[in-house]
Amino acid sequence: AELKHGRVCMLGVVGFLAQEFVTLPQFENGATPLDDFFVVPAPGLWQVFFTIGAVEAFSNNFKLTPGDMFADGRAPGDLGFDPLGCGKNPDALARRQLVEVKNGRLAMLAFSGMLHQQLLTKQGVIEQLANFKAIM
Repeated sequence: AELKHGRVCMLGVVGFLAQEFVTLPQFENGATPLDDFFVVPAPGLWQVFFTIGAVEAFSNNFKLTPGDMFADGRAPGDLGFDPLGCGKNPDALARRQLVEVKNGRLAMLAFSGMLHQQLLTKQGVIEQLANFKAIM
């Protein structure tokens, strides 16, 4: 679970920062990237929800309970996707796995920090850095 949450938060941090610079033509940006979530229509949110569910189901071969998800001996987070052959050297693989977990932990802290900063200051992360406003 930690590996998956770390991967999601690494993408979330990039998404939080990218939303301050990128706007889709059919949407208006909110005051902060957090406000942009509420601009998306409900069918769009359901589409994201069902897509994530489909990805989860297919990546685990439709084994959705913790008891049978890893019954075939697969390690958590190992989806069998290694197009660059990074897993050939066991020492390098162990180092990369440790780096991924550590970066995931940092991303979890960064994501929650950015989320709370936006809730408190009503400013985006980059805007907050450019125009610091103390909370009083």
